[in-house]
Amino acid sequence: MRIKVQGFDPVEIKDGLPVIAAIKEADKNLAKQACMAKVNGQLVELKGTLADGDEVEVLTFADEEGAHAFRHSSSHIMAQAIQHLFPDTKFGIGPAIKDGFYYDVDSEHIFTTDDLAAIEKEMAKIVKANYPFERKEVSRAEALQYFSDKKEIYKVDLIEGLPEDAVISLYTQGDFTDLCAGPHLPSTGMVKAFKLTSLAGAYWHGDSSQKMLQRIYATSFPTKEELDEYLFKVEEAKRRDHRKIGQEMELFMFAEEGPGFPFFLPKGMILRNELENYWRE
Repeated sequence: MRIKVQGFDPVEIKDGLPVIAAIKEADKNLAKQACMAKVNGQLVELKGTLADGDEVEVLTFADEEGAHAFRHSSSHIMAQAIQHLFPDTKFGIGPAIKDGFYYDVDSEHIFTTDDLAAIEKEMAKIVKANYPFERKEVSRAEALQYFSDKKEIYKVDLIEGLPEDAVISLYTQGDFTDLCAGPHLPSTGMVKAFKLTSLAGAYWHGDSSQKMLQRIYATSFPTKEELDEYLFKVEEAKRRDHRKIGQEMELFMFAEEGPGFPFFLPKGMILRNELENYWRE
């Protein structure tokens, strides 16, 4: 069948081959960078099937949808690593966010920065194994039964909150299966560089009457060079943070009593008064 990949001459591929096959036929280097695609304007995974005459737009990490799929896949890798190291953990949600991703988990174990390093090592093993992300649509009853059997109470809660006509899908990589609408990368091996960055607490559903879960923040990139550049920029931003500098110079400080409001210290009041005097003059 004849497929048009945006930016290239039409290519010929066999019936039944996935989107990635058409991209490889058009440009092998571009295929290595591809995260997702749009087929006739609709977002699809690289494993998606094609029909004769389809038009394909390749989405890389540089595109918002491509980066989202890349980092959402990364969150599943992190969750699998956590499951390997802390098998009693129960999982909440693990979305991609701006500049990274996180996963909310419920565990008797209180996570520390030492644990983050261990999780990263386990993630590296999962990436090296290059497990394919396999999607499976299931009925509501099947999904509830599956996660009830695993005592994944938060997944059960999410399923029960879905509309009756919702399409429910599970994604599996290796020995880990998660409730997820997708989309995802073809396999875990595409996530070459990642860093677990911080820990926080988060109420389930953002409701203070619900249980406080542990939130693990992280980020990921296609290359180590991109990751290193990002981490350098983050450290530079921290170093130049006015809240940090102001306190170090004993000019002002911030306190929980007034979120976002600067409390001027003696040196800061001198500076402020002098500026106001100059303004009045």
